[in-house]
Amino acid sequence: MNKEADQQFMALAIDMAAKALDDDVGGPFGAVIVREGQVIGRGRNRVLADGDPTAHAEVLAIREACRSIGDHRLAGCAVYTSSEPCPMCLAALYWARVDRVLYANVRSEAAAIGFDDEWLYLELAADITDRSLSMSRLASDEARSVFDRWFAREDRIPY
Repeated sequence: MNKEADQQFMALAIDMAAKALDDDVGGPFGAVIVREGQVIGRGRNRVLADGDPTAHAEVLAIREACRSIGDHRLAGCAVYTSSEPCPMCLAALYWARVDRVLYANVRSEAAAIGFDDEWLYLELAADITDRSLSMSRLASDEARSVFDRWFAREDRIPY
């Protein structure tokens, strides 16, 4: 991708952010996913409209892009997003196997307007016993059996 194309796709992501703000559906965030010079996914924050804390621009763009190409992997894709992805979106981008992410605003700028996810970065880096969200294992032979059955399948599709 060349710099001019990168600028054009970033402008689309920023436009998605502006639309989210103008339509009052969520925070001022937008994203587009591009493969071979074509937009295959678009998303804008819809947390408020959908009552869904996962309805971030990047996640919605990933969902649309995957439907568009019929695959859960987005290898060969670039993501343009109006702001540095939060930890949830960053993890989703890794799971989607995108090639690169370009962002406009940095997370400190998002924090300055009330979208501070630094605490979440710190929580994820902390030992599981030191996190504010209580987590404990409840082992189950049945749960392990489901894993074993999946692993034994010859037709399984690895992530």
